[in-house]
Order: sequence, then C-alpha cells, then structure tokens
Amino acid sequence: MDGQVIYADLNLTRDTGLEHSSPPSLPQNACQGSSWHKLALQLSCVGMLLLVLTVIGLSVSVMFLRQKSSIERSSVIVQESRNETTARPPLLKCPTNWRPLRDKCLFFCHSSKPWNDSLADCFTKESSLLLIQDQEELRSIQSMIDKGVLFWIGLNFTLSEKNWKWINGSFLNSNILQITGDAKENSCVYISNSQILSENCDAEIKWICQKELKCCQK
Repeated sequence: MDGQVIYADLNLTRDTGLEHSSPPSLPQNACQGSSWHKLALQLSCVGMLLLVLTVIGLSVSVMFLRQKSSIERSSVIVQESRNETTARPPLLKCPTNWRPLRDKCLFFCHSSKPWNDSLADCFTKESSLLLIQDQEELRSIQSMIDKGVLFWIGLNFTLSEKNWKWINGSFLNSNILQITGDAKENSCVYISNSQILSENCDAEIKWICQKELKCCQK
C-alpha cells in the first residue's frame, strides 16, 4: 500500500457559479432614447429662438407705433399752429420815422429837391415816390400835411403819350385827382393840404416816399 498511487478524476461542473457572467444587454430602445433626447433639445432651442425673435419683433412694433403716434401728434400741433397763424393777422410795423397809412408807410422828407432827385432819394430808401390810390387816401394824406407845405408825388406828364403817368407805369384816373396847372413837357405834380398842382420838375420841393408795411414777429 505504501507505494501505490491513487488517481482520481475530478469532474468540475460548469454550473458552480464560477463561470464568467456576460455583461447585461442594453434595452433595445436605449440608443433610440438618446436620439429622442437630442431631438427634444434641438426643438427646445428652436422654440427659445422663435420666442426671442417674437419678443424682439413685438418690441420693434411697439417702438414703431410709439414713434408714429409721436409724429402724428407733432403734425397735429404744427397744423394747429399754422391754423392759428392763419387766423391771426400778422403784426405790421413801419420803420422808424415812417408813418403808417392803410397798407403802406409814408416818409415826409423836409429837405427840398427837384422831382428827379426826389425820385432817386426814395429809391435809396428802398421805396418810391407817393402813389395815390383813391380820393379817401388823398384826403388822409392831406390831413397829415401842414398848411403851406408842398410835397412831390410820383406823377409826371409824359410828352410822348400826352398824359399824366404814375411812376409805376399806370395812367392817371382823373376821377381820383384833379390837377391844377399846365400839362406839358417836364411837368410834375405836388400836393398841399388842400391842392393838387403841376410844377416844373426842376423846382425844388419837399417829397413823400412810400413803402409797403412789413410783417414782424412778436
């Protein structure tokens, strides 16, 4: 027995729990779930972008409407101001030393010169020798003239046309002025507080200039 070798077969079963367990398999829709998550994230981003654009669009629309409303209010104010200006007559003012009469200003020059020199002096004052429109204006001007003082007006006799002619090119209406004196070459007209007379244009007499009233602001 001492030298006898005993052989034994060891049969190890494979069901002892020592076998290597395979890793658990992933659910079939796990990868698909990950794709849906990405898609949902993308949709969320698109939704946020659309929301931001909508907010910006609404803000721009509100700003535009406010600006339009402001412009309309300004237009209404300007139109009301224009209407008020149209309804209110403008202020009219004559220059210093000029006297108002109806729609014109008069300057009574108290130095004496020939008619042509008087005409030139009025021109330097940006005016003209007096033009009388009607008898009412004539009476108003004569009421401003002292007794015995004479003044040239813008009326002279033209030999070529044989008529009294105002310096603006129109002819005298005899129903307005009745001139006493000669109607001949080199004759000019002057007025006093009671008369309308012709005189040689070279005579030295005072004169009256006129200009239109000018608007001025308050």
